[in-house]
Amino acid sequence: MPHATTRDDVRIYFEEAGQGTPVIFLHEFAADYTNWEPQMRYFSRGHRCITYSARGYTPSDVPSGDVYSYKHFYTDALAVLDHLGIARAHLVGLSMGAYSALQIGLNAPERALSMTLAGVGSGSEIENLDTWRKQCRANAEQFETLGAAEVARVTREAPSRIPFLVKDPRGHADFYAALARHDSKGSANTMRGFQGGRPSIYTMIDAIRKVPTPALIICGDEDDPCVQPSLFLKKHLPAAGLAMFPKSGHVLNLEEPALFNESVERFVTLVEAGRWPVRDPRSVQFH
Repeated sequence: MPHATTRDDVRIYFEEAGQGTPVIFLHEFAADYTNWEPQMRYFSRGHRCITYSARGYTPSDVPSGDVYSYKHFYTDALAVLDHLGIARAHLVGLSMGAYSALQIGLNAPERALSMTLAGVGSGSEIENLDTWRKQCRANAEQFETLGAAEVARVTREAPSRIPFLVKDPRGHADFYAALARHDSKGSANTMRGFQGGRPSIYTMIDAIRKVPTPALIICGDEDDPCVQPSLFLKKHLPAAGLAMFPKSGHVLNLEEPALFNESVERFVTLVEAGRWPVRDPRSVQFH
């Protein structure tokens, strides 16, 4: 199976399709490389598309130890690009993957042609950060004690997932059947290290204001934990646009695949044509 090797010798499984300007897809916590299939099939008609499973998600390695920080995750995406000899790519991330895409924009902007940040920023509220991290530790323990199948059964009706269930019960069932097959150890480590250890995006405001990378922020209007962080990023990223999907939750690429593909395609097309400008900072008022 094709794989890239990270700096700490973790094997990352990837798949690719198509030719052209590269696009790499970064998945959310509850997903893996397979959940980008609608986008792989659509965008590979005109682009070189790459999807991969993060560390802790089979068929990538599930390493032991304290190797699941947000830094590990965004540098793993770069390791896949390095392995494929790709200097720059469009980054398309959902939730956990969107956070990693943003980190590439902050720490290695020369690698990003653009950033699509979908369902980004949950757990960022400073006033609730301790509670969020405590809940992540509890969730990690659930994966360790109950296993991924039971956690999937319990969490499949979380509020931000209900719109997916209402619109597409079949797709929703397939999504959670896949989550039930995840490696419980890898999910626990990711929940504890990445989800519970990443800095709030609200603490990065000075760095975010300096990121020149074209960005498309996509948020479902019923994904409550992500609405305010999305507005925050729209306000402070110099080259950001915001798309709000009506009556939509968190799993945007599967819940509304046609709308998601259309929005990202329009964004990428404008970026490649040099028609996605950076705002004049003099026109922006910061409060």
